[in-house]
Amino acid sequence: MDKKNIAVIFGGVSSEHAVSCVSAQSVIDNINRDKYNVYMLGITVDGKWYLFEGDTALLPKDCWLDTRFITPAFISPDSAAHGITVLRESGCEIIYLDAVHPVLHGKNGEDGTIQGLCQLAGIPFVGCDHLSSAMCMDKAFTNMTADIAGIRQAKWRAVLEYEYIKNPEAFLEEAVAYLDFPIFVKPANAGSSVGISKAKDMAGLKEAMAIAFKEDKKVVLEQFIDGFEVECAVLGNDEPQASTVGEILPAKEFYDYEAKYISGSTGLAIPAKNISAEKIEQVRSAAVQVYKALGCAGLSRVDFFVEKQSGEVYFNEINTLPGFTSISMYPKLWEASGVPYSELLDKLIVLALNRA
Repeated sequence: MDKKNIAVIFGGVSSEHAVSCVSAQSVIDNINRDKYNVYMLGITVDGKWYLFEGDTALLPKDCWLDTRFITPAFISPDSAAHGITVLRESGCEIIYLDAVHPVLHGKNGEDGTIQGLCQLAGIPFVGCDHLSSAMCMDKAFTNMTADIAGIRQAKWRAVLEYEYIKNPEAFLEEAVAYLDFPIFVKPANAGSSVGISKAKDMAGLKEAMAIAFKEDKKVVLEQFIDGFEVECAVLGNDEPQASTVGEILPAKEFYDYEAKYISGSTGLAIPAKNISAEKIEQVRSAAVQVYKALGCAGLSRVDFFVEKQSGEVYFNEINTLPGFTSISMYPKLWEASGVPYSELLDKLIVLALNRA
């Protein structure tokens, strides 16, 4: 059987650049080399593209850049190329690609940009298309879609920075009257918990708005749900399947960026330990409902709150390119559901090829 050529794209112009490099190392090290030739395509924090032909151990902390193993390269939007254009000293080389696996988190990777490039190039790719990626990245559009689909979620408000600065006091007073304290304040498009704050009073809310607007020009405010945070991994195209459900056991007040990727102090319970088997099935069903409503394909991780007092399930957010580090929930959930890491990667590539 002929091997397929797969490009793993990592890094990116994003606040989650460092995590992407760690995820990419795990992905590349676990792809079945009997089936796939793997090409590593890195994007620097300032947007330069390189083909990296060194050891994956150099990916974390951007050590790969300080080597002789990088060559300027890019994916051309010209569908005739259908691959990587490498600018070698000896001349231009084209590496044909059967598929792309973007391991890019946050802006410029999870928001439809890289997906749009692959669609222009005519190259199949792992994950959601450009439209569903963009919708899932923008928390306001995600929430609007969930409302239309009848999916239970916390009450919320969204505001553009331009509109907010016209009369911040009026907006905040209306938001507090509707949502009540505490309020979660989130940049609409920053990605995985970056710039998120929990405001407990008006002074904290004003500060939270300023923090969020540093990351994006649109901010989403959400009602606080006193509940357990649980996550479900979804896999598939036309007939998506849901994994078992995991529970976040945060060491901090809420599950922020540092707790997810840096400190390693957050506990994970798989399957979730504080909800019933019946509630786990409800979460799994809701995850597939959210996935379909937003037009997802390939993979996504869908996050929920289970309210402590009522047991009601509330949709929180969806991540179309979730982390694939050694402590990431998505691969751990599928491993607990009987799909080992390497097999999971193979399934994702096959799903991408089947959509071509």
